[in-house]
Amino acid sequence: MNVNFRNIDAADLEFLGAVYASTRADEMARVDWDDRQKAAFLEMQFNAQHRYYQENYTDTDFLIILLENRPIGRLYIARWPEEIRIVDLALLPEYRNRGIGSRLLTDVLKEAAAVGKPVRIHVEGFNPALSLYRRLGFKQIGEHGVYLLMERPADAS
Repeated sequence: MNVNFRNIDAADLEFLGAVYASTRADEMARVDWDDRQKAAFLEMQFNAQHRYYQENYTDTDFLIILLENRPIGRLYIARWPEEIRIVDLALLPEYRNRGIGSRLLTDVLKEAAAVGKPVRIHVEGFNPALSLYRRLGFKQIGEHGVYLLMERPADAS
């Protein structure tokens, strides 16, 4: 399995929007909107999130995750002086539960351990990936609205 990365660019916005929409598919299945309304809502939400990330995480790597050189997801990661922050990690549905996310997170955890920093991530309390984070040693250290702030200390192993 050859997984690598490249920086996002303007040509990736449609793909990034599709990744974003895929993370909200279960939520959209529960609302009584037609497909056009759902698409408009998801586009608006994606654009707001993308703009927020670009404006507020200026010291962040915005990466496309590639499997065999095909885009399969996104990893936004900030290497701050006091921590490594996973701003966002999402894979297209067909690539979830195949060990790719675990591998990516394990690599980030190794990097953090090598430099003596914790890894932190905000995750929604109902996100299925929460169990993965817990298996990898992340513990809740805060709560911001619907988001849990999870941390894996640098010395955890």
